[in-house]
Amino acid sequence: QVQLVETGGGLVQAGGSLRLSCVASGSIFSINTMGWYRQAPGKQRELVAEVTSGGSTNYADSVKGRFTISRDNAKNTEYLQMNSLKPEDTAVYYCNAVVRRVTGGTLRLDTYWGQGTQVTVSS
Repeated sequence: QVQLVETGGGLVQAGGSLRLSCVASGSIFSINTMGWYRQAPGKQRELVAEVTSGGSTNYADSVKGRFTISRDNAKNTEYLQMNSLKPEDTAVYYCNAVVRRVTGGTLRLDTYWGQGTQVTVSS
């Protein structure tokens, strides 16, 4: 099994910063794309940012210039540095990873989600 654990959420005022971390553990052979999604009450889950194993990144238009996604392949960890936070950024943030894992000598490609971490930005 593979588990993803997010940390770093919290309550900040508008203009503040937070850094989210996501650590993947378990029977991991390799991790392809890692990303961050968020979901606010009454809204659908949306992609915030993603990074491939090769380092290519993609951001939602709403966070470009403010958020930075990165990963440490040696630690199976991804990060989301969030600067200049706005109340509109308030949501539960979920870590996502596409993982190749070893189970019983077999390789499988599966998508995993963390439990989510709450980010609240007050005005």
